[in-house]
Amino acid sequence: MTTLIETSGTPGTPKTQPRPVRRRKPTGAGKWRRRIPLLPALIFTIVVTQLPFMATLVISTFQWNILKPGERHFVGLSNFTFVFTDERLRSAVLNTVVLTASVVLISVVLGLGLAMLLDRRFVGRGLARTLLIAPFLVMPVASALLWKHAIYNPDYGLLNGTLNAVYRLFGADNGPTIDWISSYPMPAVVLSLVWQWTPFMMLILLAGLQAQPGDVLEAARVDGASAMATFRFITLPHLRQYLELGILLGTIYVVQTFDAVYTITQGGPGSQTTNLPYEIYLTMFRKYEYGEAAAAGVVVVLGSIVIATFALRTIASLFREEISR
Repeated sequence: MTTLIETSGTPGTPKTQPRPVRRRKPTGAGKWRRRIPLLPALIFTIVVTQLPFMATLVISTFQWNILKPGERHFVGLSNFTFVFTDERLRSAVLNTVVLTASVVLISVVLGLGLAMLLDRRFVGRGLARTLLIAPFLVMPVASALLWKHAIYNPDYGLLNGTLNAVYRLFGADNGPTIDWISSYPMPAVVLSLVWQWTPFMMLILLAGLQAQPGDVLEAARVDGASAMATFRFITLPHLRQYLELGILLGTIYVVQTFDAVYTITQGGPGSQTTNLPYEIYLTMFRKYEYGEAAAAGVVVVLGSIVIATFALRTIASLFREEISR
């Protein structure tokens, strides 16, 4: 029986194979030592987010009007019953649904169109991207003030100024003076929010377009597929998860809109634009019903958590898809 020994380097020197290094699994104490640096961040998060939420839960079980401090008492879930049966809150829920759905859907459609334009190569594409992203970087209150005074104002706003200029082109002395906020309160709020949230949708969908496999698009082009067929059967299915992510994240943020409603319309006229956050504000600071406002706030938070759960699942599926490639 002959034994063959592999040699390397100096002849006659046997080649030694390195033993595989076995990593020891960290024990319970080792795991906690690794997590200790994260403890300050965890404590800060609990103090900033969870303690106020627990306080809100406690307040929501009390009948508490600050104008009647001696009449505060525990009522259990009665405030939640009031939230689901009050006519004003039902109207606020309907307005919230209309406002959120309108802003998110219009922003997604416009964002998709802009993303497809910016996905092409042209001179000045970087500048165009920067300018289109700019509305998303404007503070919400500043954006609402811009639309209320610079665009919607009936005396010196851009809309009436443009309308009057068009009328003068056709020989009229002056065009109509329209109070856009009073005449069209919900479209006025929706339009200002669409201007602000379209860049957000554009960024998400542009990332999806740039993640498309180039060989698949080239194969479709070679096979003679038209641009519409390529978009319908290749690009749109590929963007499905990005569209879902944009819709879910947009819904989470837009459903909490307060700045635009408060600044542009203050819920009016006739509560036509009063959404849930603004109705909670009115209950808290106009009616001084702390318990009812806290219960409504808890309902909004729980609804947002449900939506956020779907958003996190969509994000996780996108990561899994990228890792599997």
